[in-house]
Amino acid sequence: MKILVENGEYGLHNRGDIATMVMTVHRLRELWPHARIGMLTEQPRVLRTVLPEAEPVHAGGGWQWGRSGFAGQLEQLAGAKLTGPATLKWRDATEAPMRQLRGVGSRLRAETQAFIGRDRTASAGMPPLPPVPAAVGEADLVIAQGGGYIADADPYQAHRTLNLLEYAQALGIPNVLLGQGLGPIRDPELLRRAAAVLPGADFIGLREGVRGPKLLAELGVSADRFEVTGDDAIEFSYRMRRAEIGADLGLCLRNSEHDRIGYAVRSAVERARVVRFGATVARPGAAEEAARQVSRCRVLVTSAYHLAVFALSQGIPAVAVTASDHYDDKFIGLADMFGSGLRVVRLGVDDPESALPQAVRELWEFAPELRDTLQQRAVEQIDAVGAGLDRVSGLMRKRPAPIR
Repeated sequence: MKILVENGEYGLHNRGDIATMVMTVHRLRELWPHARIGMLTEQPRVLRTVLPEAEPVHAGGGWQWGRSGFAGQLEQLAGAKLTGPATLKWRDATEAPMRQLRGVGSRLRAETQAFIGRDRTASAGMPPLPPVPAAVGEADLVIAQGGGYIADADPYQAHRTLNLLEYAQALGIPNVLLGQGLGPIRDPELLRRAAAVLPGADFIGLREGVRGPKLLAELGVSADRFEVTGDDAIEFSYRMRRAEIGADLGLCLRNSEHDRIGYAVRSAVERARVVRFGATVARPGAAEEAARQVSRCRVLVTSAYHLAVFALSQGIPAVAVTASDHYDDKFIGLADMFGSGLRVVRLGVDDPESALPQAVRELWEFAPELRDTLQQRAVEQIDAVGAGLDRVSGLMRKRPAPIR
């Protein structure tokens, strides 16, 4: 069995996305121990290191499945033990700090010969998308794993994913979306494409229940084809929770936000030791390190979505700082899933100099009382994610073989 996974982060820089990838592959391996799990990526050697249970499907291999059998096992072992770690260390030591932005230009590739199908032009002003990877044609299941990339904020990746799913549907290949944070979508062309493709998905798991269900209904997706399950990275961080409550105040803000509100945050709890996380610095393969750092906190202040997921999953309350509709939707949905343990402060709407210190002080005081409730919410979502995958497993048992 071949399972092809679209992950939305081919460069393997985003720690939250890596955590999601790890848990997705782990759960798939539990359901199908002998399956080949292919991950679309532009960093095959790094993938071998951070996720040895998956095999890279990449441009250098013609965006096709690699070798199987003993030869494939040797490649996997060499990548996980030798070339992968060396590549990871070299990139970590030499790569300049990068902002974790999904810019269109950084995602374009010149290797058009590595694809099959035809070009599609997406929204006005956006370069033509490459055809669909050849590996889709041999897949038994296509998965768009958790992320917030089907949205106006990332039109290139959104259209690329929709094209991938549409091609799988045309071939009769089961296709599902897991842990998705959909929208906001206002671009007319992206709305049209989403309405044409998403109703044909066999199952859609949403990571939140505020915006996603309404958007899917507007796009014409039948209510029996989607469920609210939670974020796929929750279990990743929940496993790293500590028995004792932390004593630090975590701070993860973009550079532009540090100057404006950093003092207000640090002064909120004068005796707390402030731990700063490099939110805008891309360091590959650091998902476990980030989750462990979060575990030392009593309260976290962050503008990074998945760092808030890491905190809440371990029973640590958080204050989310947002400056766009895209992140408003992300954090409002996350707050709905975890309750009062997450406060949202919107720059340009709320006054950070008063709202932030108040939120931090209140959460600092009530952190011990919130801990069990937050962890219970995490467990409920972990169970819901498992139930969603059980549904996918049942779908595969009933589905006839795809057209080749």
